[in-house]
Amino acid sequence: MGTTIPDLPILEAEDSMLSRKFGRELSNYFAGSPLNRVGFLRGDHVFLRSAFSHPSTRFLLLNELAPLVNEDQNQRHLAWVNYDEVKHFTGPDPFEKSEEQMIKEFNSEEVKPLILLLGLDEGSKLPAPANDPAFQYKNYNGRPYFAVDVSPRGSSAGAANKIIEAVKAKGCTFFENQRNMGLVASEAAMYASARSLFDWNSRVPFCAQCGQRTLSVNAGTKRTCPPTDMAGGELKERGPCASRQGVSNICFPRTDPTIIVAIVSADGSKILLGRNKRFPPYWYSTLAGFLEPGESIEEAVRREAWEESGVKLSRVVIHSSQPWPFPASLMIGAIAQALPGDGEQIHLGHDPELVDAKWFPVEEVREALTMGVSGLGEPAPPGYKEGGLRLPPQTAIANRLITAVVEGFVGDVAKI
Repeated sequence: MGTTIPDLPILEAEDSMLSRKFGRELSNYFAGSPLNRVGFLRGDHVFLRSAFSHPSTRFLLLNELAPLVNEDQNQRHLAWVNYDEVKHFTGPDPFEKSEEQMIKEFNSEEVKPLILLLGLDEGSKLPAPANDPAFQYKNYNGRPYFAVDVSPRGSSAGAANKIIEAVKAKGCTFFENQRNMGLVASEAAMYASARSLFDWNSRVPFCAQCGQRTLSVNAGTKRTCPPTDMAGGELKERGPCASRQGVSNICFPRTDPTIIVAIVSADGSKILLGRNKRFPPYWYSTLAGFLEPGESIEEAVRREAWEESGVKLSRVVIHSSQPWPFPASLMIGAIAQALPGDGEQIHLGHDPELVDAKWFPVEEVREALTMGVSGLGEPAPPGYKEGGLRLPPQTAIANRLITAVVEGFVGDVAKI
């Protein structure tokens, strides 16, 4: 239905009891990274030094969260650079010091490039020159991948502009339409990780407890509030901070759990879709909203459905999930059925988020999945007839939930 996206199995093909009972595990766009994240090595500066400068290592550059890409005749791809191309911006050995040393020598006046370890390509899943030397550290091997934020800021703006101009001279560009990049799924997953973490780092430069500037550690995946500061050339004690007490002395990346649900009528013949004022004409999608503290996923689905549409739900089943790096949501996809009778009545008076909500016959939705799928902000696809239903692209979990319903998820033989 519409343009297909690459298959993204999390697990290799297998015949477990769970797969026989519930079907194959599902994975959505922006998930399925080919890399082993080796998160336990992010604090090992010996590993980071070795990996960062290795001849096989590749780096993804982001400028204001836009990834460096190149394009061939049919496909856009992430553009990777090597150590020699980034070292003049990052410095030749940015992981020379341990985290303990970095905290002890912290200088809030210095602006250092933000570097993120993406992981190791242990299974040679990504294209690579055959003559590259192999990287190995202890029992771990595979090509290392990093991401580097080259956004021109502060004292590093000059060096950032130089590397930006150098890669542009090679024919690469920083692609700004990040929701409709057209990347193959494995590359989209790597970009999603980099984008979310760079965005998070840029949003929390100061400590939430004491308001003092923080330091990025753990290869870009944590921030800490150092007790001292070398600003002005003299080591000074900083003000007290509650984050340095006990075990809560680290700031971790934010991930916002968000439910998204395809709602089916009580008799299974219709699908509830809504639209807000940002959507183009005739463009509808599934309902979604953030989880609240002390709320289960199923409760959040029922609450959001009622608040936005007035519809009351019976059974809620979790379908699949999707990391959504705009900026850092985890979309928890569900399929639910409305209660019969009054439960299906639409009322938009509770929450003004939606400007419209409708029950669409399954057959009309089936046709829209063939003729009316496009990204938000993109023109309708060829063959679309004005006035017909339009739906989100296959890269959005909303599309996957709608497709699951149309293909019989709610029927007698459906599998979770």
